[in-house]
Amino acid sequence: MAMSQERSLCLGLWVLLLLGAGMEEVVEGCSCYPAHPQELFCNAEIVIRAKISGEKIVSPSNSSSPYMKMIQYEIKMIKMFKGFDKAKDIQYVYTPVFSSLCGVKLDSNNKAGYLLSGSMWNDGRISIGLCDLVESWDNLSLSQKKNLNYRYQMGCECRINTCYTVPCASTGENECLWTDWLLDNSLNGEQARQYACIRRSDTVCSWYRGGPAPEKDFLDMSDP
Repeated sequence: MAMSQERSLCLGLWVLLLLGAGMEEVVEGCSCYPAHPQELFCNAEIVIRAKISGEKIVSPSNSSSPYMKMIQYEIKMIKMFKGFDKAKDIQYVYTPVFSSLCGVKLDSNNKAGYLLSGSMWNDGRISIGLCDLVESWDNLSLSQKKNLNYRYQMGCECRINTCYTVPCASTGENECLWTDWLLDNSLNGEQARQYACIRRSDTVCSWYRGGPAPEKDFLDMSDP
């Protein structure tokens, strides 16, 4: 399940076109621009760890359209990573019923744990979707869990440029090149799972991994 690389967008299309690569992926009506987890974190208003304790379908009182229906997930918030200035305690999050509108299906039967990110509506409700950083907590790498605490936030002034083809060159000192697609044909590769792009003491943005160096030598910049 994503900064001048623009926020991941729900576009209501039938085709996801990976820009610049000439590749198409059919995704049942919801399309999202590929984004590194750090980008999704930085673009979100709210980022929390929570368990799903229940769900129900709700509809706006002024509309009978099925496309306006939302899933209301009841949650137990475990930890907040971002959004302290917007919400103190979150009991519910909302997502469209239909995946074509970027609605996301979560497991509410086993009180599963998730990383949830999204935006806040004017009425204070929290909206999540397929283009947000929504992932089973158990699927996150140890580095991703650590980066949620402060490294992603430290790098929000940096830009992450996704490389689809070669050559792919940096356009400035405030940019990190994301090469997972080139090396692994995947957007969930080593850089996505292990690295954060943060600004070094010399003001240059660079990939940082708080642990042993990876086997693949793809970094074009040194650690800060």
